[in-house]
Amino acid sequence: MSAVTTTGRTSAAGRESSGPRKSKLGWNLLGLFVFVTAGFPVYWMFNTAFKPAKDAIDSDPSLFPTGITLDNFRRALDIADFWGPVGRSLIVSLSVVVIGIAVGMLAALAISRFAFRGRKVVIVGILAVQMVPLVAMIIPVFLLLNDLGQYDRLTGLILTYLTFILPFTVWTLRGFIVNIPKELEEAAMVDGCSRTGAFIRVVFPLLAPGMVATSVYAFIQAWNEYLYALMLMSQKNQTATVWLGNFTTKHGTEYAPMMAGSTMMAVPIVVLFLLVQRKMAAGLTAGAVKG
Repeated sequence: MSAVTTTGRTSAAGRESSGPRKSKLGWNLLGLFVFVTAGFPVYWMFNTAFKPAKDAIDSDPSLFPTGITLDNFRRALDIADFWGPVGRSLIVSLSVVVIGIAVGMLAALAISRFAFRGRKVVIVGILAVQMVPLVAMIIPVFLLLNDLGQYDRLTGLILTYLTFILPFTVWTLRGFIVNIPKELEEAAMVDGCSRTGAFIRVVFPLLAPGMVATSVYAFIQAWNEYLYALMLMSQKNQTATVWLGNFTTKHGTEYAPMMAGSTMMAVPIVVLFLLVQRKMAAGLTAGAVKG
């Protein structure tokens, strides 16, 4: 009887342990599928960038490059000025990030820490602004910038980008601040700190990873934006995303140089991720545990 009971318990335990293994295998396969689906376009961009131009338009393309060349990068740099648009994109993106984080942090702090009349209206307004399609604001933004004398100017483009990046930074930073216990600030104030001092000494160090993660995503939004840069800037003041349009002409699209230009445009983003990857990982997981 004892042997039968022991055997039954062992088989039950085996079935229970096999369940989590199958579940883990399923999630691993799903993660692998998502990784391949998301990563393949990036791989194909790099693959095409280093292919000979004739292989890039081959009707039967190979998954792996049969030859490697740098001619596509030379062609990309010869078609139009590259460093000018990239420099302008960097100026706009960095300015938007700095202003957005500075203003967004103060706004997020006010929304999450202070009770004031109209607080819920502000929160709903932030969400509503993010739901408005960017294309719906093209004409009003154009007319407003034209009246202010900011059309075809980098300052005008920066102000325009802030209209959709600032709500994103406020909402994201609010989530990080809410997860920092108020008791920490109160304890610092009991020890003699002012409210500002408590924020600088206690809240700000805990908020830093979240600010890094928010800054990276804000930078990516500003760097990759195309519609407003196309409509509000002239050819001489074009940004890097609009610069890629030079590869499409009346004779067709030069895919290999375009992929080379896209690869060069991706370099600042990759470098930024490498520099802040640890802080960003900490920021993405900071809101996972409350208290």
